[in-house]
Amino acid sequence: MEKAQYAVGQSRGRCHSQPDSDDRSPWQRDRDRVVHCSAFRKLQYKTQVFVTREGDFYRTRLTHSLEVAQIARALARALRLDEDLTECLALAHDLGHPPFGHAGETGLDEALKDFGGFDHNDQSFRVVTQLEQRYAAFDGLNLSWEALEGLAKHNGPLKRPPPTIAAYDAQIPLGLDSQTSGEAQVAAFADDIAYNTHDLDDGLRAGLFTFADLAPLPVIGDLAAAAQALTTAENRIRHELSRAVINTLVHDALTESRRRIAALSPQTVDDIRHAASPVIGFSEEMRTANIKLKQFLFTRMYRHWRVNRQSHKAQHVTRTLASLLLHHPELLPDDWRDRAGKQGDTAQAAAVVRDYVAGMTDRYALDEFSRLTDPAVPA
Repeated sequence: MEKAQYAVGQSRGRCHSQPDSDDRSPWQRDRDRVVHCSAFRKLQYKTQVFVTREGDFYRTRLTHSLEVAQIARALARALRLDEDLTECLALAHDLGHPPFGHAGETGLDEALKDFGGFDHNDQSFRVVTQLEQRYAAFDGLNLSWEALEGLAKHNGPLKRPPPTIAAYDAQIPLGLDSQTSGEAQVAAFADDIAYNTHDLDDGLRAGLFTFADLAPLPVIGDLAAAAQALTTAENRIRHELSRAVINTLVHDALTESRRRIAALSPQTVDDIRHAASPVIGFSEEMRTANIKLKQFLFTRMYRHWRVNRQSHKAQHVTRTLASLLLHHPELLPDDWRDRAGKQGDTAQAAAVVRDYVAGMTDRYALDEFSRLTDPAVPA
């Protein structure tokens, strides 16, 4: 299918010059670089909501990213946007997440509050521009300008960009105060759709709430009732509901986004960037239903006592690791200690500790916590 005139066209290039590929577009290369990087592999062992040891069927950051990519690619194809750039952004958007999901992020942010705290979106940008070391000539993945723009503005225009993004923008402007491309908007929107849908599925599987609890929710309650009418097997009801929720949200987003695009009548991708508001979104009815679903999940899942207990422990682990290593950088492994310098409580040490802890998987963080705090565990 031919791309629309408002899709990304010719790339603005990369920070470090590299020969073009005869077989792949710039955004196919970007996607492939993300898939093959070490940070992407580690997402397999990083928490989405439930830590990996609680069950093999709950989502991890990796499976979440794959689900986002599937939804994003379907939306991009229907809207005649560049599917490869959209998929790249969907796969890369969580590369900077620390162990234990948002709970781990909270602990890390608290420990580093005197040094700017922690922001997983800024860390994702740091991963692809600095921390991945897969090339002899430079650090980072050397992604295209369009991929970096989309990652930087994953949550929309940035009035106060975090440090890594701000520093990069000072050298290579990313237009942080404007909208981003349609491809990046689709990737961000697919994140929201996937997040809510699979958390609904995981919450039901974990027994944190029941199908009956969903009945009062607009749209979702009707979809749950329709799924229950098809079978009495709970696992099949869950799967029917998940499919129905994704299908309903995607179709609404396509209808509304097509309406917005038609109203704007963009001739180029820059017309989308300079629009007053995003071109990708829900109808007002679905937006309200989505807000109600988020509120339900926040109360019944993210603040459930079982999840609270695990979150408390996770925050304790990342907060303790970061605080301890910040004040005692001599405890870091040799290569990390050399980067941190010899003095504790410095900005340089904080940056190193931030990268070290954020790059851990759940399992490695727990092992490192034991090695640093339990005298019975060998160093």
